Amino acid sequence: MFGFMTKTAPARISASDAIARVKDGTLTLIDVREPGELRQSGKAKGALHIPLGQIAAQTDPKSGHFNRKLDTGKAVALYCASGARSGRAAGILRAHGFAEVYNLGTLTDWQRAGGAVVR
Repeated sequence: MFGFMTKTAPARISASDAIARVKDGTLTLIDVREPGELRQSGKAKGALHIPLGQIAAQTDPKSGHFNRKLDTGKAVALYCASGARSGRAAGILRAHGFAEVYNLGTLTDWQRAGGAVVR
């Protein structure tokens, strides 16, 4: 009846599962924070950086700005500073046809599970 009631939160993935899947190549990790945040704290090793403001264009296969490092058939996990922006970004990816999309939460979650960070 009301479209907003049918929205579902993106599935969560544990940081330890995300680390293992990035390592074995079955998961693409995306950092949706702003460039200044990366300069301050680095990013997860192996993560693509696509700020939330660019997610719509870079994850739309029909866009001339589609990020060719992405594959709509491969699992994707997103993170940010609090988990809120990555949750919004996950909805955009699902709308663009990505089949398996997760919200990892935060870079801190990644680090606490032993994930490496690069600066």
